[in-house]
Amino acid sequence: MTGAESLIRTLAGADVTVCFSNPGTSEIHLVQALDRIPEMQCVLGLFEGVVTGAADGYARMTGKPACTLLHLGPGLGNGLANLHNASRARVPIVNIVGQHASYHLQHDTPLTSDVEGIARPYSKWLRTATNVSEVGSDAADAVVASRAASGQIATLIVPADFAWSEGGSIAALPLLHRAAMPNAQSIEHAVTMLRSGLPTAILLSGDGLYGPGLVDAGRIASVTGAKLFAPYPVTRVERGAGLPAVERVAYVLEQGIEQFKEFRQLILVGADIPRAYFAYPGKDTCFVPPECQIHQLSTASEDRVSALAGLAEAFSSQGTHTSTPKAERPVSPQGDITLPGLAAVVGALLPENAIVVDESMTSGRGLMAATKAAPRHDWLGNTGGSIGIALPLAVGAAVACPDRRLLCLTADGSGMYTLQALWTMARKNLNVTTVVFANRDYAVLKREFSYVSLGKPGQRALDMFEIGRPDLDWVQLAQGMGVPGTRVNSLEAFAKTLREGLVSAGPVLIEVPL
Repeated sequence: MTGAESLIRTLAGADVTVCFSNPGTSEIHLVQALDRIPEMQCVLGLFEGVVTGAADGYARMTGKPACTLLHLGPGLGNGLANLHNASRARVPIVNIVGQHASYHLQHDTPLTSDVEGIARPYSKWLRTATNVSEVGSDAADAVVASRAASGQIATLIVPADFAWSEGGSIAALPLLHRAAMPNAQSIEHAVTMLRSGLPTAILLSGDGLYGPGLVDAGRIASVTGAKLFAPYPVTRVERGAGLPAVERVAYVLEQGIEQFKEFRQLILVGADIPRAYFAYPGKDTCFVPPECQIHQLSTASEDRVSALAGLAEAFSSQGTHTSTPKAERPVSPQGDITLPGLAAVVGALLPENAIVVDESMTSGRGLMAATKAAPRHDWLGNTGGSIGIALPLAVGAAVACPDRRLLCLTADGSGMYTLQALWTMARKNLNVTTVVFANRDYAVLKREFSYVSLGKPGQRALDMFEIGRPDLDWVQLAQGMGVPGTRVNSLEAFAKTLREGLVSAGPVLIEVPL
């Protein structure tokens, strides 16, 4: 058995059964192994940022790692922006990166690079294989490492000669690490805070925002009157009719301060203290008032779900004191395109069990409020701030959940970073409806410019914020990638096209000029 075959069979045996790939010459023998092992589903991305972003989306929806297959240092480097987002999402990913044959490195040929140096910033576990006989066990160790600490990135670098040589063996998966429970004193302190009667916020993250964790958080909020929040850079939140109401922390500094000004206590469940993304001259970046007591119920690497279960149990005898008022879905409006109107259309039409991927920072700020009464759905956000995540994230989530509808909300600026993902959607016939808000701006940068009191930007500055002249044609871009595209110019047309897209077989794209 070759080292390549031992690697792929070990991964498949460890329930890593999807490989998002963009391989090169140094990975040819790994490709050959993939060709012979049908247990591993292979998904090609035409750019490595699509590959890594798709692995992130897959992990968010399954809780388990996919692997990526990347070509040497340059290929890994192309995928780093979305690995940055994945590291902030705290999801499991196993990167398999090719390397020159061990005896060939000395020649310093053009593609030679410091692969470990490129991988290190985002890899919590990193190893270069040193022997063909150990490639299988290296792969098993990578899977275990990726699933530690609630999810992280593991990178295994495989020299080509260890891939093509005989002498490999399949390795069994060692025991997976279980996340540690917060200590009892941490839970007791949170109970005391919640019984104090002081206005209290609970900021949830990770699996505290869906499944049993969210249910217990809802029970706690119902009994105590605490308010539930999700970070602005949200990995995944389950929401909709019948689920506990969770408010997303605002992106804008003043809005975030307004959200938290009433609270005198903040309980963090695997989350960080909410702050502005950036510093601003003369402004405090913390959203929480100075007099607010902050308690870390669980760290990001501890078991959030068990912590919330323990906290909920302390209030189990008190029944339910409050209930979330039943909200109504908006009526689909008509007329000219406006941002509130677009949000209302999405809120009116979002189907049950949908997955929403949201990178519409400027145009989509009203979307979460408009969809709070929609049928149950999942919402995935940009966790690291590196733009170009929405389209790849939708690919990965659609591969993970082929029976669910994907609504991908992006903008023309961010979409251009990874528009190659449309081609993968077409090739795999994924059920993704992509809405591109085409404002022909990096609009958030215009807002940031005004925010730091620099006056009006001059034309040279505007030329770095505006992406018109020429205008991007997303209908033609989509069609060139094999995805049917439509441009709409009214709310009625948007509603009609969105309704059709959400029941179509395969991907569609809707361009909304703003």
